[in-house]
Parts: sequence; C-alpha cells; structure tokens
Amino acid sequence: MTALDITDASTFPSRRTEAWKYSDLRRVLKEAPEPSPSGVLTGPGPFFDLGGEAIVFVNGVAVGVDAFVASGEQTLRLRFISDATDPAQVGTGHATSVQVAARAGSKLLLLETHEGRGGGYVAHNRLTIDVAPTAEVTRIVLVEEPEDAISVTEAQVKVAPGGLYRQTIVATGAKLQRLETHVAHGAEGADVRLDGLYALTGARHTDLTSVVDHLAADGQTSQVTKGVVRDTARGVFQGKIVVERGADGTDARMGHHALILGERAEIDAKPELIIYADDVQCAHGNTVGNLDESALFYMQQRGIPLEEARALLTQAFLIEVVDRIEHEQAREVVRSWLTERL
Repeated sequence: MTALDITDASTFPSRRTEAWKYSDLRRVLKEAPEPSPSGVLTGPGPFFDLGGEAIVFVNGVAVGVDAFVASGEQTLRLRFISDATDPAQVGTGHATSVQVAARAGSKLLLLETHEGRGGGYVAHNRLTIDVAPTAEVTRIVLVEEPEDAISVTEAQVKVAPGGLYRQTIVATGAKLQRLETHVAHGAEGADVRLDGLYALTGARHTDLTSVVDHLAADGQTSQVTKGVVRDTARGVFQGKIVVERGADGTDARMGHHALILGERAEIDAKPELIIYADDVQCAHGNTVGNLDESALFYMQQRGIPLEEARALLTQAFLIEVVDRIEHEQAREVVRSWLTERL
C-alpha cells in the first residue's frame, strides 16, 4: 500500500483496503466539512503539566525543534494542535513528523496530547520512537478533538533487545480518528505493553490499530484495550501480533473488551495472532456486551440514581486500563480526566 499523503487523494485508503476496512478515510475526506471560522480549543491542553521539556506543533509547524533524544530520566511534553480557524487551513490538511529516541539506560516519560480548535480540519501526525537496549519509554496519549475533525496518527516504534516500551492511548473520537502503532520488537528480553481506552458519544469514530512484530526470541507483549460507545458512535479495534520464525520463547497476550450502550452504536474488533515459531505462549480474547442490569438494579435499590449508577459501572469497567499506568502522577491525571468525561 502506498504511504498516506494527506495532500494526495490517490493515497487515501478506502474500505477495500483490508487494514482500513472499518475506517473509510477516502469517503470521509470527500465529505469533510469546511473548517470553522471560530471555536474554542478542545483538548487536555496544559492539563498534562508534569514538568519536563515540550515540543508543540500547530497545524504541522513545530514551535521549536521536531526531534528529541532522551538520556538519563526525562519527561517530554508533546502537543499536536490543529487550529481550523487559521484561514490557511481552508480546503487543505496538515502533516506533522517528529522523532523521539531514548538512549541506552535512559527513562523517558512521553506525555502526548492531540487538541483542536474549530473542527473541520484534517491532520496527519507521524512519530518515530527508538528505544535503545536497557532504555525505558512510557508513552501516554490523550486525544480530545472536535466532533467534525479528521485525524490520523501513526507511530513507528523500534524496541531494541532488552528495551522496555509502555503505551496507553485514551481517545474520545472525532468524525474519523485513527491511532495506529507499529512495533518492531527486538525481543531478547524486550518488553512491550500496548494499552488503549476509548469512550465515544454522538456520531464519533475512533480506530485503534496496532501491529507488533516479534523479530527474535524471548520477547514479551501485553495488550489490553477497553471501550464504551453510546448513541451512534463507532469504535474500531484492530490488533495484530506476528511471531516470526526463530522468535521462540515469545510470550504475547492481547485482549479487547467493549460495552455498547446505544442501540445504534457499533463496535468492530479484529484481533489477530500470526505465529511462525513453535515454542511460544500466545493468546487473544475479545468480548462485546452491555452493562450488568442486575448491578444497575442493585445500585438503584441503594439510592443511586440510574445515570450515576451507569457512570460508576462504566468507570469501573474502563479503569483497568488506567490502573496499568505505572507512573503514579500520570496515572492520577488520566484517572481524573476520564472521570470528568464520564
């Protein structure tokens, strides 16, 4: 498949492209609304203020540098801001590219937010993340954009032998919102965790797609994704783990679990394991259901209003993903952010 170029319609994938079967970008771009001339900035913004250095992109233009190399223990604040109130955005889109590397022995906390003003914009963000041997990278992504925005974010992650990579994505959807992660897993003790959470209302659409390629022996991958959709929203999960020949000793686990809380809401899930090695431990699971009616009844009998009971049960369902964030301050920020939106 030709690489996506947001300025070249011939590269736009349609539902005929297997990896984009549930997120027809070509159709959505044809129907894209004109950017709004006004609007407030939507997103976490400076809410993720835990110190460290910052890289800010506004409509694809870096405010400062567009690359970062971590050594020692560091925090990087990465903000992608799309401002459709800029006249230059009318009838066009913008692309962003950033490179992040963690040197051997370093520990990097990468706090990433995606924000938008005005809606009607088209954003394409690309990240390259290199994790050296014995380096540790924790990437936490909060995505909150206007409902008529279109955004695609692609992360290419390379984890060297002995490296550690932790990722948590929390998304609230847009007209079409896709967050894609590709991991080249160096194994030999390398450890990868890819977690995701989506909470969608209205007609919002989120697509969490990932591919983890185990290239050598004795690597670990753990993946937990949970989602809740209401109204006419649509959640998409596509997770693929590939174990190459010679990658014996691989331990890879993947789980996707979702709740549908609207009669017209939709979940599309496609977990995959492709295994070419023999001595491995690999598993995947997928469930889609509704809130426990008996639990709702029990809570109402104890004086908790129905909507509050639903919110509490929804939070309890989703919070497992948040609890897996090991960095205490970042975990509490995400917990508070999620609680406010439920």
